[in-house]
Amino acid sequence: MEILSVRETPERAREFISYFQKRWASEKSRPVYEDCILSCLDSPSPLPQWYLLTDGNKIAGGAGLIPNDFISRMDLWPWLCALYVEQDCRGHGYGSLLIARAKDDAGKAGFGHLYLCTDHVGYYERYGFEFLATGYHPWGENSRIYRAKI
Repeated sequence: MEILSVRETPERAREFISYFQKRWASEKSRPVYEDCILSCLDSPSPLPQWYLLTDGNKIAGGAGLIPNDFISRMDLWPWLCALYVEQDCRGHGYGSLLIARAKDDAGKAGFGHLYLCTDHVGYYERYGFEFLATGYHPWGENSRIYRAKI
C-alpha cells in the first residue's frame, strides 16, 4: 500500500478530484473538490492536503487534511475529512494508514491536534480521537467533533 499526496504527485490531480467527487460530492458540490484540490497545488500554506491510498493501480481509499470541515468551530484546525476506504478493502486497518499520514503531516506543519466531525461512534476512538463537542453545519445538521493529540 502506498499513500499518495496530491502535492507530491500534482500530475495525478485529476485522479484525486475524480475520486473525491465520486465518493463525497453531490452535483452541486463537485466544484468544491475540484477547486480545493487544484488550488492547493501552488499554495504556500500546508493546508489543504489530499491523499489517496493505492495498491498498485487500484485506489483503496482517500482522505483530506483541511482548515475547516464546514462546521461551526472555526477556532479548531486542522481537520481530517473525507476519510473513505473502499468496501472491498475494509477490515485491514487501511483507514489507520490515512489517519496516521494526516497526523504526521499536521505535526510537521506545527499543529498539536487533529480534529474531525462525524456521526460515527467507536471507530475514531481506536485511533486516539476523543469526543470534544457538538458542532453545527451551515445546512442545519450537527456532528460530533473529535480531537486527537499529535
